[in-house]
Amino acid sequence: MPLIFTKDGFRLFFYSNEAREPVHVHVEKAEAVAKFWIKPIRLARNDGFKSSEIKKIIRIIFENQQLVEEKWNEHFKK
Repeated sequence: MPLIFTKDGFRLFFYSNEAREPVHVHVEKAEAVAKFWIKPIRLARNDGFKSSEIKKIIRIIFENQQLVEEKWNEHFKK
């Protein structure tokens, strides 16, 4: 599971077996985990994050959207 980066305690990553899905990112912090689609940025699944944390994660993804896409494409050789 390639790590993209960590910010404010949020760990952003993807799984190597998800190449057939559209670009997305998983986010973990403590016991909470969520999945976000990248184009457009939207929540796909949430288990444990508060709404204020979801808003913060969306901002982090927005500010780093290009990096997330680059890392995805690098890993999956698109």
